[in-house]
Order: sequence, then structure tokens, then C-alpha cells
Amino acid sequence: MVGAGGVAGAAIPFLVSWQPSALARASGAPVSVDLTKLEPGTMLVAEWRGQPVFVIRQTESSLGGLEKHRDRLADPDSEQPDQPEYARNSQRSLKPEFTVLVGICTHLGCSPKPFFEVQPEPFDAQWQGGFFCPCHGSTFDMVGRVYAGVPAPTNLKVPPHRYLSDDVLVIGEEDAA
Repeated sequence: MVGAGGVAGAAIPFLVSWQPSALARASGAPVSVDLTKLEPGTMLVAEWRGQPVFVIRQTESSLGGLEKHRDRLADPDSEQPDQPEYARNSQRSLKPEFTVLVGICTHLGCSPKPFFEVQPEPFDAQWQGGFFCPCHGSTFDMVGRVYAGVPAPTNLKVPPHRYLSDDVLVIGEEDAA
């Protein structure tokens, strides 16, 4: 009886040590984002799992311009398997008004910079707005689709996310449906 108690007493701390620490659990925890202060044509950066997440509120003109440069994109329909099913549309989003992207270039992990104005840029004379990665020159459109012929191999990743309401976005969780 005493031996069984000793084995149980030794096993419990051993088994508890296999559980992730509070810091490890928190690092993967979902993040809520208040969308009420995000005006059309602006972006905010949230942090999830130590990565920047770009949340962009699109304008009607930016959404309308998505098809203008489709022939210049490497994967316009987000057919690469590392994208969630709900990112396989022209807006790459659950709600066309909001775009949610992991802000890390798929080439070597730099953070692309937003260039939302539709105007000629030194890196693209036909620029339609989007993101430019200054590390190696990769370009992405307003919804994170990669242009063909740049170092980045795939579109910016869309993280798992869902909406609690019209004003609250949760990054790191998906709807069960």
C-alpha cells in the first residue's frame, strides 16, 4: 500500500511536467481585435503567436480593383493548400470589407510594408496598391496575393479567424461550421 502511494506521488509531478507552461498556452491564445476604430482604407497590426497580423478595412475602390491585375498574380484564387477554405475567393476573406493576413513575407520572413495608394512606385510602374517587401522585392496586392516573378513563392497567409460580432474579430479561432 505504501509502495503504491509512493509511485502515485512520484507519477503526478512527472505527468504534470508534460503539460505546457502558462506562457506556452498564452502564446497560442486567440486575440480579440476591436474593429470600430478601423476606417476604410486603413490598417491595424495585431500580434498573434508573436507574429504581426495585418487587419485591413478595404474601400469599395480597392475591392473593385482586385480583378484589374489578376493576370499578373501567381495564385489569384489562393489554390495553394496552406490557405484556409474561406480564403479561396477574390477577397480572400470571410467578410469582403476586412482582410486578415499574417504580416510575414512567404519568401524569407521579412515584414512587407503597406503601399495602399494606386500610383506608380519605383518597384512597379503599374502599382494598384498592396504590400512591398523591402528585403528582396516581393509584391502582394491589397488582399495579400503574390505577384508572379517575385521571390515570394506564395500568397501571404490568412490566419484562422472568426467574427464575434460586426465589431469584434478573433484571430486564432475558426467557427466550428
